[in-house]
Amino acid sequence: MARMTLETFATRVVEAIGPRLVTLLLYGSAARGAEPSAMNTLLLVDRVDADLFARLGAPVRDWVSAKHPPPLILTDEEWRDSADAFPIEYEDIRAAHRILAGRNPWTGISVRREDVRRQLEHELMGKLVHLRQAYVADWNHPKRLAEVIRGTRAGF
Repeated sequence: MARMTLETFATRVVEAIGPRLVTLLLYGSAARGAEPSAMNTLLLVDRVDADLFARLGAPVRDWVSAKHPPPLILTDEEWRDSADAFPIEYEDIRAAHRILAGRNPWTGISVRREDVRRQLEHELMGKLVHLRQAYVADWNHPKRLAEVIRGTRAGF
């Protein structure tokens, strides 16, 4: 099979789930116009159930076979209710996205600065705790510690 294009994937998803689709969007580097390392997609639907997965099986299987990650799938309600839980991700998606099908998912969505601060603090404290854990285990093995430090760069 030829490599599946974004447009083909969007068409097949729309055909597969019809009115259950709320929004399908592309986000990340591909939406910025850069040469993407991955084509990240977000699919918002009316509800998640076995019927949805059955309908999405073929288009998602072909999309993944073309070396793209499967879409993130949320219900419209989950999307609207979780801006406070994933504020950094929401702002990142908002900054670089392209709507492929459906309606604008940002109507009524706001990300509060205090939620961004809380998520950032949580993530940084988690990384600090894990670094200390690695340090105490390998404090006298500089080469192992250097590997740990190199391995954490992507997370920062």
